[in-house]
Amino acid sequence: MRKLLSTTLLSALAIFCAKAQTAEEAISYYLPKTAIHINLLIEKTTYEPGQFAPYARKYMKLDNVQLAPSTTYRIIKTDMYAVAEPDSAKQFKLSLDKKHHVVKAVRSDNGLLLAINADAKSAKPLPTFTPSPQKAPLNPKDYMSQDIISATSTAKMAELTANEIYDIRDSRTQLSRGEADFMPKDGAQLRIMMNELDTQEKALLQVFAGTTRKDTTLATLYFVPRNETERELLFRFSKYFGLVDTDDLSGTPYYIGIAKTKAVDNDADPEAEKKDKNDIGLRVNIPAKMEATIFAANKSQLARKVFTAPQFGKVEALSGELFGKKQSSKLILDPLNGSILSIEALPLEK
Repeated sequence: MRKLLSTTLLSALAIFCAKAQTAEEAISYYLPKTAIHINLLIEKTTYEPGQFAPYARKYMKLDNVQLAPSTTYRIIKTDMYAVAEPDSAKQFKLSLDKKHHVVKAVRSDNGLLLAINADAKSAKPLPTFTPSPQKAPLNPKDYMSQDIISATSTAKMAELTANEIYDIRDSRTQLSRGEADFMPKDGAQLRIMMNELDTQEKALLQVFAGTTRKDTTLATLYFVPRNETERELLFRFSKYFGLVDTDDLSGTPYYIGIAKTKAVDNDADPEAEKKDKNDIGLRVNIPAKMEATIFAANKSQLARKVFTAPQFGKVEALSGELFGKKQSSKLILDPLNGSILSIEALPLEK
């Protein structure tokens, strides 16, 4: 009984090992297609009216001062970058048999073939965006005199604040002319005093002119070209809401156009169609080139750039003869488009 059980276990183990070996004889991989990573640098401007905005014209002679808060957006910069993603139409299997010397096949995390018998080359990382630190806003109340704060009406507070601003301006003029009662000892002290007066005026003037804050944010879009197109809706952008959904008509439409700039001869090669006895399933891209243009409905351009485009090119087979037992090769592919970056002989020890 034990002998029969042992025989059964050995047979099962042999079948398992055979299956495992078969599974290791080939690896699946993809060649890439080009996707476009789009960065939109957007500036948000927020305006808050001052406490005494209705009196800005009367006391400070300021025209066109807004009385209501507002928020607006604008695109200040547009950048495009190529990124590689697996092309589901270009999935292949690389044979790893004893007839060929393939000791290492490097794939990316998403299955793109990067190198054989060599270390892969990394794609350049996409640039990052870090907003500039904002200065702490000035508080006008920190620069108001006791008389201003204790005034019984808004109109009186506005009048006293305006008088304070004019006094600050007079003091600055006297300092610059050397006519002040207390003159600084040197140029450094003069600069300190002038800067302090500028800060006081700026803080108090806010209660009439209001405050404007500008913040810059980064929005990211992703587009995968599949065909040439003169105009395809990419996004919508509103002056008052920023980036909105593509079906939100409050936003102005922006489009992307894709045009081939360098075609690849896709005519079939009769010699290439012959069955290669050394075909190990190794394929590389021969990419074409495309020009991507982002533009508004009025044809004004935001960005234009030329990229390699494997999806508009063709695929070429590399013979297994390159990876023979006597002399093999080191192959490195471009991580962005799957074309050959370098290939060199790899002599093998006898």
